[in-house]
Amino acid sequence: MWAKKLIKWYHKNKRDLPWRKNPHPYNIWLSEIILQQTTVSQGTPYYLKFIKKYPTIFDLSKARENEVLKIWQGLGYYTRAVNLLKTARYISKYRNGIFPDKIDELKKLKGIGDYTASAIASISYKVPTSVVDGNVYRLISRFFGLFTPINSSKAYKEFKKRADKLMINYDPSDFNQAMMEFGSIQCKSKNPICKNCIFIKDCYAFNNKCIHSLPVKNKLKKIKTRYFNYIIVQDLNGNFIINQRTRKDIWNKLYQFPLIESDENLELESLVSNKFLFELYSGELKNLKKINSKPIIHRLSHQKINITFWKLNVLKLTDYGIKVKNLKNFPVPIILEKFFNSKANFES
Repeated sequence: MWAKKLIKWYHKNKRDLPWRKNPHPYNIWLSEIILQQTTVSQGTPYYLKFIKKYPTIFDLSKARENEVLKIWQGLGYYTRAVNLLKTARYISKYRNGIFPDKIDELKKLKGIGDYTASAIASISYKVPTSVVDGNVYRLISRFFGLFTPINSSKAYKEFKKRADKLMINYDPSDFNQAMMEFGSIQCKSKNPICKNCIFIKDCYAFNNKCIHSLPVKNKLKKIKTRYFNYIIVQDLNGNFIINQRTRKDIWNKLYQFPLIESDENLELESLVSNKFLFELYSGELKNLKKINSKPIIHRLSHQKINITFWKLNVLKLTDYGIKVKNLKNFPVPIILEKFFNSKANFES
């Protein structure tokens, strides 16, 4: 009865989202990967860009990594984009473009865990398995009064078991999408619409005045503070240096200006004495100057990055110099994209 009421609400209130028009595994997979750590409003334009440029998984499989990363730019968690391309190539080459219909097989693919596998299997193939995301955690914890921290090791199995039980004898696709939709637009994290909620009479959180206490979440790890100094090296011919981040860290595979990371915000004197800069440009460091007077604060989920841009004019760069008009062709962190969009930053 609970699920029947929920699905009825869904058919009446569901949003017209592009991937719902054709629940092909490719569409569901693409939308779910994009929507991880991303709101529907933010993710939908990215989904539309991908579908327009890569209407099939075969089209995506032929893309270059930098091309995919460029379209992904601004979504964050860039490993998702890299794995997206790896899975597209695998499915196209070894499975003739057809996604597996079994959860265990789907989970073997790059970037696909139990959540995404369950979404593809249930929505595209009608496999009776629940999907548990933040919306589902919130709805179930509030209605049933579950106080298990949702970021604890046992939470996923506990909530999935509860959702699986609720889904029995109902269409898996409708049920899962109804759960996620209800949590997203009705039982919202902030300012839930309790007044006209279909579950108000039996909702534990509402009747016990603990709506904003559920779901429970363990305290997050401490925010790490970092200090980035980007060196914009420009020669007389208008060439710049950029390089690719290749270590396991934020923004892996994206491009950037030469970076010096420090333990604190640096002043000119400290940067001039940096070994890396001195070895490369010892005779030209007199031209080094700070572009932004105060560090730009860029916040990520568990990091606070203080960013200072420095300009260094040199006589001539080697053959790998990049013209300013070509900088925008490279996938870069969003903070650098904003920098690129200001012509004043490239004036000598």
